[in-house]
Amino acid sequence: MRQDHDTELKGLLEQIILNGTEDMASVFAGLFDLAMCMEREQFLEAGHYERSAGRRGYANGYKTKKLDTPAGTLTLNVPKTAGLLEECGEAFYPQSLERGRRSSRAVMLAVAEMYVKGVSTRDAEAVMKEFGIESLSSSQVSRAAKLLDDELSAWRNRSLGEVRYLIVDARYEKARYGGVVRDVAVLSAIGIGPNERRQVLGVSCALSEAEVHWRAFLESLQKRGMRGVQFVVSDDHSGLQAARKAVLGGATWQRCQFHLAQNAIHHAPNMAIRKRIGAELRHIWNAPDLDTAIENLHRLVKSYRDTAPKLAGWLEDNVPEGLAVFTLPEHHRRRLRTSNPIERGIQQELKRRTRKIRVFPNTESLERLVSAVLVEIDDKWASAEKAYIKWECQDD
Repeated sequence: MRQDHDTELKGLLEQIILNGTEDMASVFAGLFDLAMCMEREQFLEAGHYERSAGRRGYANGYKTKKLDTPAGTLTLNVPKTAGLLEECGEAFYPQSLERGRRSSRAVMLAVAEMYVKGVSTRDAEAVMKEFGIESLSSSQVSRAAKLLDDELSAWRNRSLGEVRYLIVDARYEKARYGGVVRDVAVLSAIGIGPNERRQVLGVSCALSEAEVHWRAFLESLQKRGMRGVQFVVSDDHSGLQAARKAVLGGATWQRCQFHLAQNAIHHAPNMAIRKRIGAELRHIWNAPDLDTAIENLHRLVKSYRDTAPKLAGWLEDNVPEGLAVFTLPEHHRRRLRTSNPIERGIQQELKRRTRKIRVFPNTESLERLVSAVLVEIDDKWASAEKAYIKWECQDD
């Protein structure tokens, strides 16, 4: 069979002579096929159609396989075997292909890591040149990102435990859905449990913040074992509030004081009030106890009753929802008076990672990137030396 191989090799060399570098992918595929056939003969200890008493099995045709390489995407004919060795469980698979698969996976993992870090496709192409790859297709980036899917899915579905304090929030990203660009809500939750560290509990990508989506997300956390929630911090979104009442009705709700202050500014009738309303609300937030906070609120409402009656009515109806934090131990209040722990710890980082992408090709790619970022954040929080909230810091 050596003569046959020599003939095939000569044909490939002639192909190079005739076409130069223009047909290198085809030549490389031919060389790869030839190497695999030679390896199969070594494995069987006999050439193709060779009669031999020491034959360990038989050639059993080929199956096609696509392989990404520095020379491009190749269509290979992978040789198969049958016979005694197959019956004993000793399957043949070309070592050359194993090596190619490992190196290709290493390159694709590198691309996936750049994708998670927010590196643009153009910048990723520049880095890939260092690996000998001159171009990088969107499909290659997509395949690289999908290498992360199993790990990320396992993280999103991992078991949870006791969570005493829960903070939930959402941000919006643009993604293609049904052929059009849609605003997609990224729902996320963090919790503080007995280990005193923050924990990213989960994430979900939905087409809106409607009750049905928030309710499904909160119920999914419970199905994964979340229990013992005593206190919930969030903004005042109607869909979220309806879902919270249905799923976590027994927990105390704290309306985010930061968003309350922003809403108060929007309700202020003139610029003079807008400039001072924030400081006036901080006088309430920073009160030493609930009774003093309520007294300060009544005083503020009274001061606007005649000059800005609509604002006074809004303050009277809404600000009390931001005072639930006074039911907590004093040392816990500054951590749970707003949703800033999730705004600063998660949303800002997500914005930094996604701003170069602008529009995701689909919701799956959005969920993949967001999940990968949250895994990093969760690992960082889990290894923090200092506790986020110390349970022994209780009021006397």
